[in-house]
Amino acid sequence: MHIPLKRGMLIRHQNHVYSVAEFQERRTGKQRATVHVTLRDVRDGHQVDRTLGELEPIEEVPHASRSMQYLYARGDERVFMDAETFDEFELGPAQLHGCEPFLKEGETYRVLFIDNHPLSLEMPDVVRLAVVETAAPAHSVGGASNVQKEATLENELVVNVPLFIRVGDTLRVDTRTKTYVGKE
Repeated sequence: MHIPLKRGMLIRHQNHVYSVAEFQERRTGKQRATVHVTLRDVRDGHQVDRTLGELEPIEEVPHASRSMQYLYARGDERVFMDAETFDEFELGPAQLHGCEPFLKEGETYRVLFIDNHPLSLEMPDVVRLAVVETAAPAHSVGGASNVQKEATLENELVVNVPLFIRVGDTLRVDTRTKTYVGKE
């Protein structure tokens, strides 16, 4: 069976733009195979499940990613500047998907555009952040083989880290789980 979908593909369905998160073919008894598709709304991250038949005809949405420099915060909005045209765009909480704590002024990020309008921030899975404060080892948590302490990072995020981490160290932090991944 030919399935006209790819993971990550953007499609328009019921006047919403969705990203194809997952799809799989299911067979039940003597019935025809059915393709179940999991879609994620690109504006708010809300997930919906549909069958391929409900989505047809499939309308792929043309899109582009642009390099944008993060400038500053204005209330709940974050202001970005296009690296090529120097146009400024404001992205709100729905477009940032909870990544506000990881934004650093002057850093460049990828922003997804549809019809020349910013749709969402494409945050890397891992970012590098400096440690500004650590708890004393006496305040550590964990079992004998995995003892950790709390560390406050430059973005004010608090994560559990190994005891050898010191103030000034640069850490790799997973933006999806907000957890320590490793030391630079």
